[in-house]
Amino acid sequence: MSDQKNGSDTRERILDVAERLFMENGYEATSMRTITSAAEVNLAAVNYHFGSKEALLREVFRRRLAWLNHERLQALDKLEEQAAGAPLKPSQILEAFFGTLLRMGENPALGGMVFLRLLGRTLTEPAEFIRTFFAGEYAEVIDRYKLALFSALPDVPKAEIVWRLHFMLGAMSYAIAGTDVLQVVTGCEVGDLAGEEVTDETDDTVLARRLAQRLMPFLLGGLRAPLPQFDDVQRTKKEPLPKTARDTREKTPDQDPRP
Repeated sequence: MSDQKNGSDTRERILDVAERLFMENGYEATSMRTITSAAEVNLAAVNYHFGSKEALLREVFRRRLAWLNHERLQALDKLEEQAAGAPLKPSQILEAFFGTLLRMGENPALGGMVFLRLLGRTLTEPAEFIRTFFAGEYAEVIDRYKLALFSALPDVPKAEIVWRLHFMLGAMSYAIAGTDVLQVVTGCEVGDLAGEEVTDETDDTVLARRLAQRLMPFLLGGLRAPLPQFDDVQRTKKEPLPKTARDTREKTPDQDPRP
C-alpha cells in the first residue's frame, strides 16, 4: 500500500509540475529534463508513469478535462430536465459551458488559473497531436451543446450558430491564456488599462472571478448579435439568371429549387 501511495504521489507531483511548466514555457520549450528537475524525480520515473512527453501533456489535460466534461454534461442534463422539453435560454447554455470552465480558475484543486492559462495557451497554438486529442475529448460535449443552442435559437441558421460558437471559443482561449496579445499590441497590461492594481500577489481566485464577470456578458452579447447581411448574396439574388439557366429551370418546374 505504501509503494502504491508513493507511486501515486510521484505521479501527481510530476503532473502538477508539468502543468505549471507547460503553461509558463509552452510545450516545445519545456524539456523532460526541466520537468524531472523541478519535480525532483529521475527520467525513469516519468517514463514509467507516462512513457513520453506527448503522453505526459495528454495526461495533464485528461485529469482536468475528465472533471470538466462530466460537469458540463451534468449541468446540461439538469437544465434540460428542469425545462421539461422546452428550449433552454441561451444564457443558461453559455453559463453551463463556459461558466463551468471559468469556475475551475477559482479552485486550485482543479488546476486553478494555472490550468486555465495552459488550456488557453494550448488552444491558441496547438500541436497536431493535441488537436486530435482535444477533438476526441470534446466531441460528446460539443455535440450536446450545439444541439441545445440549435433548439434555443430556432430562427438562427445552424451554420451561424456554429460560427458564433467558434468565435466564443476563440475569445475564451485568448482571455484565459493571459495578456500576451494585449501586451504585444499595446504595450499595456489588462490591469493598466482597467485602472486596477493587479500584481503578481493578486489572488488567482479574484482574477478568475473578474475574468468570468467580464467574459460571460461579452460572449452572450456576441451570441445575441444581429445576423450578418451578406451584400454579395443579396446582389446575386437580384441579378437575372442567364438565359440558359432560366430556360433549364422553366423546363423542369417540378424540380426542387433548393440546393
